[in-house]
Amino acid sequence: MPKTAVGLFENPGLADQVVHDLEVSGFPRNDVRVLSEPRDMAVTGIMSTPRTDFEVDLGRELKAIGASEEEAKAYVQGVRRGGVLVSATGSNERVDNAAEIMNRHFAIGVEELIGHEPDFGVIEENAPLVDESRVQSGRIRQTGGTRLFVW
Repeated sequence: MPKTAVGLFENPGLADQVVHDLEVSGFPRNDVRVLSEPRDMAVTGIMSTPRTDFEVDLGRELKAIGASEEEAKAYVQGVRRGGVLVSATGSNERVDNAAEIMNRHFAIGVEELIGHEPDFGVIEENAPLVDESRVQSGRIRQTGGTRLFVW
């Protein structure tokens, strides 16, 4: 199952530093995504709603990797406010390393956006992990402001 670390950063400069550090650590660039709200959103017709379309697509993508509705809304809200979302997908070891890098650059915790930590039966960070081949998609744990998802 793919595993993804997701971090939200206050500005593009922090996100660029994260991407640089991920690349230096050997993380393949094609496994890293950087998303911010597009500056120019092309209107494609009279019924075009590019900002809404972008936000709906982002929320849908986040839920596809295991984010809850509340987490997806919080990330979309963070991007809407000028934040930049960085995600890194790969093996357990690589994604754990990516989460450490993201946290060193002060990834914003979703609970800071939604006001509390949602309870999803998260595995405690120091608790032994279950056999990941049996884990269904969803958030498996949080480290700092970065969330880790299996999908």
